[in-house]
Amino acid sequence: VSGPSDTDGVSVMEGDSVNLYTGVETNQQEKIRWYFNHRRIAQINGDLSFVCTDVQCEEADERFRDRLQLDHQTGSLTIVNTRTTDSGLYLLKIISSSGFSDKIFNVTIHGVFGSGEDGVSVFVIEGDSVCFQTSVNTNQQGKIRWYFDDTRIAEINGDLSKSCTDVQCKNGDERFRDRLNLDHQTGSLTITDITNTDVGLYKLKIASRNNNESDKTFIFAIRGVSAGKPKETMSVKEGEAVTLDPGEIKNPNNVMAWYFKEIPIAEITGDRRKTCTDDRCKDRFRNRLEVKTRSLILTNTTIGDSGNYTVQISSSRFSIIRSISVNVTTAPDPGGIWRPVGRLRMSSVCDGNDLLHLNKKCLSELLPESSVQRAL
Repeated sequence: VSGPSDTDGVSVMEGDSVNLYTGVETNQQEKIRWYFNHRRIAQINGDLSFVCTDVQCEEADERFRDRLQLDHQTGSLTIVNTRTTDSGLYLLKIISSSGFSDKIFNVTIHGVFGSGEDGVSVFVIEGDSVCFQTSVNTNQQGKIRWYFDDTRIAEINGDLSKSCTDVQCKNGDERFRDRLNLDHQTGSLTITDITNTDVGLYKLKIASRNNNESDKTFIFAIRGVSAGKPKETMSVKEGEAVTLDPGEIKNPNNVMAWYFKEIPIAEITGDRRKTCTDDRCKDRFRNRLEVKTRSLILTNTTIGDSGNYTVQISSSRFSIIRSISVNVTTAPDPGGIWRPVGRLRMSSVCDGNDLLHLNKKCLSELLPESSVQRAL
């Protein structure tokens, strides 16, 4: 028997989470399904034999990737880091032994900018760095100021006679201590090591040298900071491949650039992919880099590949920087504890010596003197 279809209205600000409740217990139902725009975006069976959200469900697309959470006890759905494009009708279908019932949720996501305000929303992961671009040159302006929740957090004068960040600015607080960098050429502002406390509106005010011109204002809104993976080093054995995943990216059309120790090694723009356009990259990674979707794959790794890899995700008004640390360790020698270092070749002195009975003269050619004493 079909139950009556009713509608609930839900309204939140962009970046906030939305909770859509079923009002039932999962183990008392056969199936609970969620739909958006006639596409199934989540499902859970009563016996938990099948559970899916977003791209795990066959009909779903990339819209909700990593932003849907399904309660296993109730089947209730939570949408995190909401966007204005998430507005619309969500259909809940509950199937039980006695029949089925439908419920519709009319979800409205309000943008963060007021009428006439010019701005952009930025979605980041904890630990990211983000750079807000001014799109001007400092020496052509009278003054560039940055505000967070109406508190001035950075300022630079066109003639560089004054500049300040965080607590250096009057009325600044401790929130951003040692995490703000101001570009003296452009006045662009970088916030490092993003946390949940950084969510909010950042207002850029540019004062012209000409007193007859009004200030230009632009707003950057950090919305919905996703929980990032704990910062840890990816460890692989020499010769193995390693995949560097940049994580959640809101707009796949943004330009992505990968770097290794400031050497550009790959660039992704829409469907176009380039690797090693820099000679330094060709010398180090020749024929060992692959790009798959947004991830970077490094094959046949060597000890020299250890270090920090950064990805810069750029739009016209901001850039997001993420870092991944890689450690390539020496592969164990299946033949025993002795292993030549690098490309060292044994001389004629060592040729023919049993590895278990290497003499001192031979060892001295392969190892430092201190190591020879320990080995003998």
